[in-house]
Amino acid sequence: MATDAPEGDRILVVDDTPESLRFLVDTLEREGMTVLIARSGEQAIELLRHVTPDLILMDAVMPGLGGLEATQRIKRDPASADIPVIFMTGLAEPEHAVAAFQSGSVDYVRKPIVIDELLARIRVHLANARLSLRSRLALDEAGRHLVALDAEGALLWCTPRAQALLAKADPAWSPDSGQLPEPLRLPARQLVSDDAPSGASARIPLADCEIELTPLENGRPGEHLIRLSEICEGAAVALLQKQNGLTPREAEVLLWVSYGKSNRMISEILGISPRTVNKHLEQVFRKLGVETRAAAAAIAARAVSDG
Repeated sequence: MATDAPEGDRILVVDDTPESLRFLVDTLEREGMTVLIARSGEQAIELLRHVTPDLILMDAVMPGLGGLEATQRIKRDPASADIPVIFMTGLAEPEHAVAAFQSGSVDYVRKPIVIDELLARIRVHLANARLSLRSRLALDEAGRHLVALDAEGALLWCTPRAQALLAKADPAWSPDSGQLPEPLRLPARQLVSDDAPSGASARIPLADCEIELTPLENGRPGEHLIRLSEICEGAAVALLQKQNGLTPREAEVLLWVSYGKSNRMISEILGISPRTVNKHLEQVFRKLGVETRAAAAAIAARAVSDG
């Protein structure tokens, strides 16, 4: 009898043992899940080029490309990096568990598999993955252009709006490259390095505007968040002014608020006092019908992105 697994959950089982495959396929299909099969790490990598499962069950020890190396490759590819991987292993030593986590897996179960335990772990990680996806989509709906990089500057993930902006920086760029577009790579690596000064940012000139990279605080280990801002001041100010009934100066202040700048920084950019910036913001809030800086910034970001 199927349980509460949401319809459409697709599980990729990677195992070279026919008996294990039959057991897992029968068990997962009884739970209402769709099961994909790969008999080696190489087959799993190839299959992921054509389909994206919701979770991967990975045998740790296989001939050829083993589970550890296959998982490392999966996690290096932005197209598959978010897929949770659970290792299945008959090895009980602590160093094997450590190696599994270091490769990028979220969990592991020991063979012989206790099926109720496996199903519980699958459901937990499917729920966590859906929550993470909803969080990123919410960031995108709020107009957030965010990218996540590792310590070497490699691309881990980005919101769809950020992806569109990166493609504007380099039309030949693809997120499958695992890197930012060439003009942004060195500045980004410098911003996520340990010796980057606090409050540092970088601007990259394009044909008709600039992209500003600003590091953000992030609590997840091994992941560095950078906000991207497309700065095309003249057109953006005119758009905000027209859509929201703002004065030119109010539109300028709102634009820089959407770029994440503080009142002090805006005052320096525009050559006015922080007190004057605050007075303009009060008028902006009133005209937009909002009460917070974040709400005003979200409205501005959506307007500029859609405009």
